[in-house]
This record gives sequence, structure tokens and C-alpha cells, in this order.
Amino acid sequence: MFLLLAGVGLLTGPWLALVAARLALRDRTGRPSRAAVVLTSVLFAALLPGAVALTGPRPATAALVWLAGAALVLGVVDLASHRLPDVVTYPATAVCGTALVADAALLGTWAALLRAVLAAAAAFGLAALGAAVSPDGLGFGDVKLLGLLGLVLGWVGWGVLLAGVFTGLLCGALASLLLLATRRAGWRTALPFGPPLLVGAAVAVAVAGPVPLP
Repeated sequence: MFLLLAGVGLLTGPWLALVAARLALRDRTGRPSRAAVVLTSVLFAALLPGAVALTGPRPATAALVWLAGAALVLGVVDLASHRLPDVVTYPATAVCGTALVADAALLGTWAALLRAVLAAAAAFGLAALGAAVSPDGLGFGDVKLLGLLGLVLGWVGWGVLLAGVFTGLLCGALASLLLLATRRAGWRTALPFGPPLLVGAAVAVAVAGPVPLP
């Protein structure tokens, strides 16, 4: 089954790369590079079966799968244009929320759903406060992304959410130091915050391991 899912990921990857390229360029005729298509396809071929392996055959799996696809698109767009488009973030939040509600209705995971909602509110609220204090350091697209990550990672567990955010911050700091060391960025260079957060989220969920059925 996992080989089949990997194949689906490879076939879906070019479409995700196309969506990302057009959003990054703000051009409906934009095309991704061959390297972007290959990288996106390989990553989704790994993320899709990985998401299913973590949660198994249950409604919540749809949340992880959709988030994986959205994360690839958001990461590419943020790297290219320093934007996290609402056209990706809002539907992802709606789909993930719906999947988690369906999971609670079918499997009785109401405690996990409540935790997810509280985690999303906490992540969004704290990020909004940070953006208000330092708008140059954290954009509102990052705030909405943190709300989305809070929803899904919070469903898995508070520790996973904290680990994901911490790992994302660490990845961002290391990337900044690397760019500074190689003189590809200066102290005042604005760097995208979305990709490190998404990498941190993926690492935290993977390290947490499978989520057992209730």
C-alpha cells in the first residue's frame, strides 16, 4: 500500500509544483522549473505514505495528508516571494478542521479535537501578539500558518506542538547563520519564516511516531 501511495505522491507532485509556481509568480501561465517538479514530487512521495503510516485508516489522516501538500506549496511560495497565500492556508485550515471533527464524531476523539482547537487558538494568539510587537519579524501570513500548525500538531499533542515550533525556530536560526556565514544575506535581510516552521512541524510529527486508534 505504501508503494502505491508513494506513486500517487509522485504523480501529484508536478501539480503541486505548478500551483506553487503560479502563486509565487502571481501568473496563471507560470511554469515550475524541472528541478522544482522533481523535488516536489519526491518530497510528496515521501510525505503521503508517511502521513498514512502515522495515523492509519481514519478521518484525521486526511488532515495530515492535506497539510503535507499545502506545506510544500506554501514553502515554495514563501521562499520565492515571502508570501503565504490565503488561498492555500484557509482551505487547508478548513479541510484539516473538518477531518478532525469527522474523526471525533466517528472515533470519539473529542478530547484530541478540543486540544487541537485550544492549541490553534493559543498558537494564533501568541503569534498575532508577536506580529503586533514586531511586524517586521513576523508577518500575518506566518500568524495564520501557526494557527494551522497549532490545529494539527495540537491534535497529536501539546508536546508535539511545542517541539514543532522549537524545531522550526532552530532551523530558521541555523539557516540564517549559514546565509550570513556564506554572505548570501545580511543582518537586516528579511528571511521567510514559513519553511523553517513547516520543517519543524514535519520533524516533530515524525519523531512523535504513530497515533494509535482509540
